[in-house]
Amino acid sequence: MRVAVLASGNGTNFQVIAEHYQNHDLPGELALLFCNHPTAPVMQRAEKFNVPAEAFTVKDCGSKEAYEARLLKLLQAYQIDFIALAGYLRVVGSTILAAFPNRIVNLHPALLPKYPGLHSIERAFDAGEKETGVTVHYIDAGLDSGPIIAQRAVPILPTDTVESLETRVHEVEHQLYPTVLKQVLTSLEEEN
Repeated sequence: MRVAVLASGNGTNFQVIAEHYQNHDLPGELALLFCNHPTAPVMQRAEKFNVPAEAFTVKDCGSKEAYEARLLKLLQAYQIDFIALAGYLRVVGSTILAAFPNRIVNLHPALLPKYPGLHSIERAFDAGEKETGVTVHYIDAGLDSGPIIAQRAVPILPTDTVESLETRVHEVEHQLYPTVLKQVLTSLEEEN
């Protein structure tokens, strides 16, 4: 089982996944990091873990369709079987979805279906919610609307700032995502 992580930014969740692979805690092989921002910090993290890393932007490709087609060719060239999205701030289009049915999972910093899309932690905080959380789900053609695999709540404390809440949400992400990836990848390996 060859796994690709798609990320867009800092890459803390990528790092946690890479550490689990380094410790042989996750099935398969971490075969590729793809980033749609060539200068993002996640690229250096991939280098540190000796994970092959590739990057290009939609602008480099001229259109969303050309970008998706190039990304699919890249995933095929690396013989990828499964995709984990980790802070990948793009909607995955039909080209990739069709090639990886039920083989793409996403980590989202909210208790879906509440607060899909960007700035979820901030939006939950600003709305005066009592809790937010983390969701791991399969992706579909909608925005953060695919079948939910696991969720964990994070209380919003009276003393919280957006920053302190973000820190606690990220801590839960770093615990929940590898656990769920292990379950999903193990069950896929058993099917094959």
